[in-house]
Amino acid sequence: MSVRELVVLGTASQVPTRHRNHNGYLLRWDGEGLLFDPGEGTQRQMLRAGVAAHDLHRICVTHFHGDHSLGLAGVIQRINLDQVPHPVTAHYPRSGQRFFERLRYSTAYRETVGVTEAPVDADGTLATTPSYTLEARLLSHPVESYGYRVVEPDGRRMLPERLAAHGIRGADVGRIQREGVLDGVSLDDVSETRRGQRFAFVMDTRLCDGVHALAEGADLLVIESTFLDEDERLAVDHGHLTAGQAARAARDAGVRHLVLTHFSQRYTEPEEFERQARAAGFEGELTVAHDLQRVPMPKRR
Repeated sequence: MSVRELVVLGTASQVPTRHRNHNGYLLRWDGEGLLFDPGEGTQRQMLRAGVAAHDLHRICVTHFHGDHSLGLAGVIQRINLDQVPHPVTAHYPRSGQRFFERLRYSTAYRETVGVTEAPVDADGTLATTPSYTLEARLLSHPVESYGYRVVEPDGRRMLPERLAAHGIRGADVGRIQREGVLDGVSLDDVSETRRGQRFAFVMDTRLCDGVHALAEGADLLVIESTFLDEDERLAVDHGHLTAGQAARAARDAGVRHLVLTHFSQRYTEPEEFERQARAAGFEGELTVAHDLQRVPMPKRR
């Protein structure tokens, strides 16, 4: 049985707190694991969450501020220590190549796994697998930053009443799925498009075209909400979003489940983020993230 869920490893912005680790998010997508923004302490948070190095297939870094990347050194060394048997690919802004190399080789260790470097330098598709397409979009932050989007290919949903009306049953159902037509009946006659699931990951950014493109139609959107709305000026100055801005973007994009995260240490009442997101008009499922939380992908539409 396939598993699709978000494992939240850390939710703090800039500095960890007593209750929040630096950023870190693992997306389990069928048999693969995509690790986003491994901040300081990610390796230990993985242990606490029951996530092994063997679970990792891709590492996606939005930008090279420390709270989003300082954990790279430990994670990459753990991948090598545990001799992960499958390929691991790292995506990150090409402008931060020197930071990636410094973190990858920050100390001496035995390199047993060839981590493939696949830097990002433009909007577009980064990888295509049978299970998903990984895309990137440029965001707006003081340093170059990219958000990521995982899109499942559309499929087909068979319609039992139409199959019955055309007398198609048993092995013939599989045959029309494979061949597209059976005795003059087309696949379109007995099925409909089943839209693939979509996951979006948006970290440090002001509102921009990239935010809206990534969020559009997402089943699950993980998005930074560093500030509350009363501190919007600070958010704009430092290249971040408020809870209300993130929620409005999710509302306008038709997001089904919104996950707010990356909270400034200045706030001690997480309930206020939820209140402001609801006040902004977001009516879907809403999670104010906390460390070591698991968030399942919504059921298919």
